[in-house]
Amino acid sequence: MTVRALLPIFLIFASANAGFAQTGDVPPPPSGLVPLPAPIAPPTYQDPENPLAMPDRSRSGGSGTAEPIIGGSLDALPEPVKRMRERIMQAARDADFEALRPLMGGGSEGTQLSFGVVDGDPIDFLRSQGGDPDGYEILAILEEVLEAGYAIYDPGTPNETYVWPYFAATSLEALTPKQRVELFKLVTSGDYEDMRDFGAYIFYRAGISSDGRWRFFVAGD
Repeated sequence: MTVRALLPIFLIFASANAGFAQTGDVPPPPSGLVPLPAPIAPPTYQDPENPLAMPDRSRSGGSGTAEPIIGGSLDALPEPVKRMRERIMQAARDADFEALRPLMGGGSEGTQLSFGVVDGDPIDFLRSQGGDPDGYEILAILEEVLEAGYAIYDPGTPNETYVWPYFAATSLEALTPKQRVELFKLVTSGDYEDMRDFGAYIFYRAGISSDGRWRFFVAGD
């Protein structure tokens, strides 16, 4: 069974929390927890012709907000985030699981790979998430996720986290045709319809803190 084939299972488990996830009243997560996004509409001050552009903060008062915002170009990423993203992607391109090990850290600061308990070696667990015998599918998914646009959670706060793909922070109903093409690099059209019914993107997402710590790579809700 491939990772993509598991999406209906993610949706079954997610449905129990669907009402809570869509209220929009989720407080900023404490440090160390995965930000579980509720879908949001793009800010009204965002350029409608360029949904991936950074909002004009001068029109929003210039202060940080607890709501996620859609990120801009990769050049706008903080250097620690940019470096970590590239190191993760290089390991994925090289099909080198062991190169990911030092990037994950350990203990309470280690990369979260599941909403449950990960028993044993985290690299072995990551391999097990791929549909092929050697687990390389999960590396392809990891690279594809980090190739997508990103969102910024808790911008301007100590918990600021850069999350890929940005679909986790926007309404699937509001995607433009070009954005849907980008989404279909990650999921099938059937998965897209299932997630629309659920009300949120719940396939794999990755998060990197503003200081360059790889916080999570998880699927589900």
